[in-house]
Amino acid sequence: MRQASQLLTIKTPGKGLYDITAKVEQWVDRQDLSTGLLTLFLQHTSASLIIQENASPDVLTDLNAHFDRMVPEGKGLYRHTLEGPDDMPAHIRTVIGGIQLTIPIVQGALALGDWQGIYVFEHRQDPHERAIAMHVMGE
Repeated sequence: MRQASQLLTIKTPGKGLYDITAKVEQWVDRQDLSTGLLTLFLQHTSASLIIQENASPDVLTDLNAHFDRMVPEGKGLYRHTLEGPDDMPAHIRTVIGGIQLTIPIVQGALALGDWQGIYVFEHRQDPHERAIAMHVMGE
């Protein structure tokens, strides 16, 4: 059994969903595993890591809109405002979206479905640099 790990850095220009599937797949391919398990861990509390449809951009637009309705931003809504009015809503959205994914590797490739992609879901308005710890184990 072999293991490998690496930190992937993603620059997000602001709120939205950013497809990182190709970068993750390229790294997994270089590990030359036929079977195994990939763990992705986002090292932040105001962004999420999700698997979502990658065919229709309307899905991503609708997800953003839903999160905005579900967890609104605004003065007077939250006590934690030290980093701006979008910070506490971003923390809440992260709890909903999560920061870790586990994906099987089958026949040397990620076992994603036909329409699935891996996304960083940035919940803050301003640009950020997000770090994702990638770890594979397999043979």
